[in-house]
Amino acid sequence: MTPRDEEYDSRVVFDAANGSCTFVIPNFSGAQSLSVGQFLCSRAFPAGGHEWVFYFFPRGRVPTDSDYSSAYFALQSEASDVRALFMLRLEDQSGNGNHLVFTHFDHSLVHGPITLMRGYMWGWHRFLKRDHPEASRYIKDNCLILHCTIGVVKARLEGLRLYSIAVPPSDMGGDLKALLDSGLGTDINFEVGDEIFKAHKLILAARSPVFKAQFFGPIGDRNVEKIVVEDVDPSIFKAMLDFIYTDEFPNIKEIAGSPNRSASTSVVLHLAAFADRYCLDRLRLLCESKLGEQITIDMVATTLALADHYRLHKLKAMCLKFAANPANLGAVMESDGFKLLEGSCPLVLSELLLAASKQRTR
Repeated sequence: MTPRDEEYDSRVVFDAANGSCTFVIPNFSGAQSLSVGQFLCSRAFPAGGHEWVFYFFPRGRVPTDSDYSSAYFALQSEASDVRALFMLRLEDQSGNGNHLVFTHFDHSLVHGPITLMRGYMWGWHRFLKRDHPEASRYIKDNCLILHCTIGVVKARLEGLRLYSIAVPPSDMGGDLKALLDSGLGTDINFEVGDEIFKAHKLILAARSPVFKAQFFGPIGDRNVEKIVVEDVDPSIFKAMLDFIYTDEFPNIKEIAGSPNRSASTSVVLHLAAFADRYCLDRLRLLCESKLGEQITIDMVATTLALADHYRLHKLKAMCLKFAANPANLGAVMESDGFKLLEGSCPLVLSELLLAASKQRTR
């Protein structure tokens, strides 16, 4: 008896694992003083099980492209024959949403993924003409923002499945958030300003060692029904509570009520400080990471002072490294935030000057 053909059918399936980073050039005019072939680069970021770095050449990579900036992706991992797709989005900071997108994803069916090995680069040698007529849309406060995306493509042979059962992704966070919003089974009320927030002691204790000690520790009170929380805005407390239940970073612009960057920065700083109060390390590190992506010449000194005040050690180290860079230090010292350091944070100012001194002697 001849087996049915379909029992032996197979197909090649292509999977793409994406990774991305946001690359901010806070002193774009200063970057223009670099020579042809000199570059700025991102920190390594993961995509598809490999490490990648983004390189930006403000004056072009080679002399023939000196009227343009060049942009490249490079594979950092020890690997060969890595197939990838690339996309680069230049953010429109005018607020109109007309981002400039360079992508290889749309042409993947025609040209296929690019194959790279360690040390090889792929990108756009003429990314953006330096006298682009609409450059003002993309540059705000002397800052340029690029969003980089890489899709690593892997092929696998898959046999035809005659019978299969679809399994949905986990929705535990959504279910717990629905439980919180419903108020079902809540056993603790938090009074924050003029608002009351209901929650579940067991869930709070599972996520925060501070709540665990407060409710179930040797000197805790498991019968407490109401806690007054001071020195925090209700919106910040709600954001923290939502994170405890969902493990998802909150919508900062929605909390701030404004697309203004300084308003968003203030919200993230207060959220980070509150996360530290309750030993929510993942939330605190997420806040530090978000703040680190927004460091600019104008804001770095202020952010440094606040990072020191709120004990955000990784963010503080990042600010010190950025501000002490000889290419940035002069402009940083002219900012309003630097005057704040001089007037109220003499120890932090000393750390900054020491870091700058070390960088000059390298």
